[in-house]
Amino acid sequence: MTQRVELATVMDRLAVDALVTDYAVAVDDGDWTSYRALFTPDGRADYRSAGGIEGDARQVCDWLAESLGLFSMRQHLIVNRRVRFGLLEQDTGDTARVQADYINPMRLAGDDSPETAPDFVCGGRYAFALLRTDDGWRLREVVVQEKWRRLPAPRPAPVIN
Repeated sequence: MTQRVELATVMDRLAVDALVTDYAVAVDDGDWTSYRALFTPDGRADYRSAGGIEGDARQVCDWLAESLGLFSMRQHLIVNRRVRFGLLEQDTGDTARVQADYINPMRLAGDDSPETAPDFVCGGRYAFALLRTDDGWRLREVVVQEKWRRLPAPRPAPVIN
């Protein structure tokens, strides 16, 4: 491999990594305009394993905006990213697949308690399919495979003396 090819691969890897980070930040911040811009025009997402929907990026974005409104705090931590570059029309490196684990602590909106710990935590694995476009790397598909979740513990009834 030449130095030029190696440098291009490193630059692609950094761009792909940035796109995955931009995805997490857009969801956590509720920046739905940025979320939609991360996808190709035919981009799709599948959140069914987490109790959600599957559809085009706009449909899923609308669903996320509504369902995540229940949480005042969200923090996706996307780790163990495995990136594989593929082929499109015999041109090396125009597609990529990323497999990454996630943990997602969230705090319910309207919780008045002084406690700052998350109420709801889930974890699993993302499968991202990416495409190099004239505007840079974009998401063609996002599939969530939720593996576990911890729901809020019931709060004890107040003690009345």
